[in-house]
Amino acid sequence: MDVVEGLMRFGLTRQESMIYIHLLSGGAMTGYEAAKATGISRSNTYTALAALTDKGAACTADGTPTRYMAVSGEEFLENKIRSLERLKDFLVEQLPGKVQEDDAYITIKGEENICDKMDHLIRSARYRIYITGEYERIRPFMALLKGRSDAGLKVVVITDRSLDLPGMITYVSERQKGQIGLITDSLAVITGEIPENGPAACLYSRKKNLVDLFKNSLSNEIKLIELTKGAQDHEESAVCNETTAG
Repeated sequence: MDVVEGLMRFGLTRQESMIYIHLLSGGAMTGYEAAKATGISRSNTYTALAALTDKGAACTADGTPTRYMAVSGEEFLENKIRSLERLKDFLVEQLPGKVQEDDAYITIKGEENICDKMDHLIRSARYRIYITGEYERIRPFMALLKGRSDAGLKVVVITDRSLDLPGMITYVSERQKGQIGLITDSLAVITGEIPENGPAACLYSRKKNLVDLFKNSLSNEIKLIELTKGAQDHEESAVCNETTAG
């Protein structure tokens, strides 16, 4: 995603995004100057400038001809987020009740959709979070996991890299490329693959049999990791003692 595409996620069109970026970098401009700077036709530029003003991304300065000034990126984006939060609260209250998904196996496709679902599950967890996967796949969730751990939840991470995560329980084990899994409160599980290239897909469910299967699999793997580490520590201790005795 580039900056223009990012701004489009915040409700601007492509042309509005381009003009907004030029206003931020070049300072106040007339419609003519903005059209010249962006290569967008004058009629489309004036339409876009009016829309930017309506959407809170720009304002006009007194004088003739009219000059348009950008609202700072931070202010514009924060205002949009607050507006969306208010809209979210309204819609959550007005929309029909939640879909019953306890008896369903649901396939979630696309990396962004998978990450959104995992983010929601982590934020919604009340007691325990177990996450497993290669580090590059779970890294985007680390700050959120730290926050949940600081809030008193049990957070267990199984990944292929040794990590110093105060408050969290971590295990190091080889992970399959692209594989990722998450279980929260022994109630919901999501597991599947987010490859570097190619389609990403995960299975999500709250069905007890799948949740129990995934939970038992993680429990057995953790026991194996602990046994293996215990054996390695014992071997290292023995070698150290032999060296000292020699």
